[in-house]
Amino acid sequence: MNNFKELDMVALTEDRQTTHFETGVPITLYKRQVGTIVMEYDGKAFEVEFSNNDGTTYAMETVPANQLILLHYQLVTAIA
Repeated sequence: MNNFKELDMVALTEDRQTTHFETGVPITLYKRQVGTIVMEYDGKAFEVEFSNNDGTTYAMETVPANQLILLHYQLVTAIA
């Protein structure tokens, strides 16, 4: 089971071929590429937005949960 939710920052666990969001030009999203979850599909797949530092979206991809890893920017306490 995953703990992903909308607006979580995630990274890809494998490379993905896609097309640029606006131009349609083929691009590669690489393993460890960071994106933001913008929609959940039954907890099994997520719509992830990939954007530049200036906020310009270059890809929107539906990614299965098993191809994402949650990023943490704060201390996470282990539950025993």
